[in-house]
Amino acid sequence: MAFDIDKYTANSTAVGWDDLDFDEFNRNPLPAGTLRTLRYMCDVEYHTVCYLRDLLTTPSHKEPEIGAFMTMWNREEFWHGEALAAVLNKHGMSVDFDELKATRIKLGWKDRLDPIKQSLMGGLVGHDFVAVHMAWGAANEWSANAAYIRLAKQENHPVLAELLKRIAAQETKHVAFYASQARERLAGSKKAQVIARFALRKFWAPVGSGISSEAEVAHVMGELFAGTEGRKLIRDIDSHIAKLPGMEGLTIVENALEGFGIPAEGPGREESRRVAVAA
Repeated sequence: MAFDIDKYTANSTAVGWDDLDFDEFNRNPLPAGTLRTLRYMCDVEYHTVCYLRDLLTTPSHKEPEIGAFMTMWNREEFWHGEALAAVLNKHGMSVDFDELKATRIKLGWKDRLDPIKQSLMGGLVGHDFVAVHMAWGAANEWSANAAYIRLAKQENHPVLAELLKRIAAQETKHVAFYASQARERLAGSKKAQVIARFALRKFWAPVGSGISSEAEVAHVMGELFAGTEGRKLIRDIDSHIAKLPGMEGLTIVENALEGFGIPAEGPGREESRRVAVAA
């Protein structure tokens, strides 16, 4: 079924959390490891505007449906950042615009060169760049959606779990757009398939890798996807990617986890916690 962009843009709203009792975090605070993961997620969501900036220099911005989607996508991701920042604030962790500005300044020339690199790549690849962008976006959104759902299940905090499920519901819509666009565009161009496959296999990394240290990426990946259950989720993401035209056999997410040394067997954080409670 084709993605209904008109319905999506008409119904796009901020993720709701005013009805949630955030005072529950005073009574039932989150552990340090979870807060560290939430801070990473918050930084990624707030950085979406920079991803959008980079892509506005590419052929993608000429596509009306993609332009409409990315406008709403950017707003929704910003609101996700706002909601996560509110959770962090309840734990005495401030996330303000001065900190965000400092993070971007710290990235230095890398951040300034990104839109130039995207523009050059878009010019070299031509219109097939749009298919690559859509496939890359689908991989990112499948990963983000799985991360939110996984953390909600792991923590099982009455307020955090509900908030993360609401965020994941919006991420599911993002997945639907990127994946439907990727399938259509990749199916229509063998050249796009070759380029997208090469780009994903050689350059894809977990969302947030470009703005966080390797230690932070490894922490988040380990918290969410270590162990047997976590690896199953990762393989599910890879199976979705591999079903895109020309992407058969790709295992980019599992490869990334192995690169960070995340164990594939044994209990993950959630399973270890259950064992500890049972003991």
